[in-house]
Amino acid sequence: MRTDREVDQVRPDFSWGFPFSAVVGQDRLRLALILCAVHPGIGGVLVRGEKGTAKSTVVRALTALLPAVHDENGTRPARLIELPVGATEDRVVGSLDLEKVLRDGERAFQPGLLSAAHQGVLYVDEVNLLHDHLVDVLLDAAAMGRVHIERDGISHSHAARFVLVGTMNPEEGELRPQLLDRFGLAVDVAASREVDVRMEVVRRRLDFERDPARFAERYAEQDAALAAAILEARDRLGSVELDDVELRRISSLCASFDVDGMRADLVLARTATAHAAWRGAGAVTAEDVRVAAELTLPHRRRRDPFDEPGLDEQQLDDALRQADEDARSGAEESPEQEPGSPPETPPGPDGSDNDPEGPDDPDGPGGGAPAPPERPAGPTGTQFTTKLLEVPGVGEGAPGRRSRSRSSRGRAVRSTAEQGHGLHLVGTLFAAAERQVARGRSTGRMILDSADLRGAIREGREGNLVVFVVDASGSMAARDRLSAVTGAVVSLLRDAYQRRDKVAVITVRGRAAELVLPPTSSVDIAVRRLRGMKTGGKSPLAEGFLRAREVVLRERLRDPQRRALVVALTDGRATGGKDALHRAKVAAGLLADSSVASVVVDCETGMVRLGLAAELARRLRGGYVRLGELSAQQVAGVVRAAA
Repeated sequence: MRTDREVDQVRPDFSWGFPFSAVVGQDRLRLALILCAVHPGIGGVLVRGEKGTAKSTVVRALTALLPAVHDENGTRPARLIELPVGATEDRVVGSLDLEKVLRDGERAFQPGLLSAAHQGVLYVDEVNLLHDHLVDVLLDAAAMGRVHIERDGISHSHAARFVLVGTMNPEEGELRPQLLDRFGLAVDVAASREVDVRMEVVRRRLDFERDPARFAERYAEQDAALAAAILEARDRLGSVELDDVELRRISSLCASFDVDGMRADLVLARTATAHAAWRGAGAVTAEDVRVAAELTLPHRRRRDPFDEPGLDEQQLDDALRQADEDARSGAEESPEQEPGSPPETPPGPDGSDNDPEGPDDPDGPGGGAPAPPERPAGPTGTQFTTKLLEVPGVGEGAPGRRSRSRSSRGRAVRSTAEQGHGLHLVGTLFAAAERQVARGRSTGRMILDSADLRGAIREGREGNLVVFVVDASGSMAARDRLSAVTGAVVSLLRDAYQRRDKVAVITVRGRAAELVLPPTSSVDIAVRRLRGMKTGGKSPLAEGFLRAREVVLRERLRDPQRRALVVALTDGRATGGKDALHRAKVAAGLLADSSVASVVVDCETGMVRLGLAAELARRLRGGYVRLGELSAQQVAGVVRAAA
């Protein structure tokens, strides 16, 4: 067994052929992957980073270091299973083997990708673009180590212990906070800005392309040593001790950061234990807990879609000091108490058990846990839950939660001869029944053929491209109206985030319409852009509608299936040049002629109303709602854009 000194000397030298200093955070990423290999129950690693930071390279290198798999067919290397973003749930978890059902009359299960990934690595590139329900399935399997299937008349369960790794570029859209929490560990990576380091990356890549076999041979000895160290740590894992002092430290840390639920405590404990096993130690120490906290807690602080991810080092230091005090005080139990029982708290002046100074009093018995961290201030204006704005008709766009669409999930509305969205059982039986006489059947079991199979046409919900046209002119800024408009836009953006939309933001002021945010899935960027939005001047609404039309038509070429919804927030007072209002109406008509759904949010206030926004809504042939009626709590119902 290696001593701690020997471990410290040898393990930092492992590089898998990649200069880890080339990417800020790569050393931490390597450690996170190793810890998940030592203890797959940690629940996987989420790797966030910009393009070209070798996220995929490092993940693929891990597979060769995992122990060999022993199954009924013998011994084989661990597999790397890549899950494509467009995979269906049947392909992921498995489904009924229709061929055996129809051919042999046998109800059989056809395993999916989770079964193939057992004792290997399941890799999901661009996991933030994967459907939410599939991410849930993956994370459940990674945490439980088993997959349970109850569908299509099948009840099946199989082992699925694998290292789950998801990579993502935050610029392409964030993973939702509730799914972030399901990943055990998270690491941020970024490319180095040092010239020598970048040169070395290029040099090694060219060496690999010139002779891959020789390049791999150069690092084979290091890889073999690292694989042996992982196997050794796995064997040691069950004997690593996690005493009550360190467990109290872990619980205190999680309480200090105000994380939801108990998942963080469990993952932190597993990670600290795996780190101790990796070091070759027999017990978890405070240093193991700190390392585990740096990998476990940053992404769990993000509760709101627009909260910034990350962990402040000073805040972690303060929380660790408090956790250390809690751990020491917990170890000093009173002689009158049973071992392991909580310390008694003296009653307050009213005879209650509550601490009169409150839990945040550093000198009181509440423990002085630091208050939850403050969130960064967002744009001004009251925010609220908005009513549903949706595109009319039925689309076929990316899965989401806004407009009706045909999808692989949802309720079956009718059958079709085409397959691919699951079996429509009733349609299949009806198709077979019509052919029974021709097949010579008079009694007995129904005769089925592959030609009888009918697929299901299902209706679900899709995400749309929502283009916000925000009037930021002088008339909108008057009488504090802009504050209410900004709050409404942020509320609509939060709604777009929850409904899986892409968004674009156009501001109208002065003499032009500015595209402040091109179409993106990262709606939190839109909120940051709104903070710096300039206001004042005239209101060239015609330019705003024409710019929105240009954005929609260009996006149709990139993603023809994603339908668009233009949401214009304005009082309708078009100014800025001769016949500004007439030009705005003409531009609105052009937008409507392009088959673009729209909704006008009328921001006009005061006793005297001109009704210009309502007139623009008629020209757009779209929906209309007043700003005060946008809240779902104030007025019930659904606002649909006109066809």
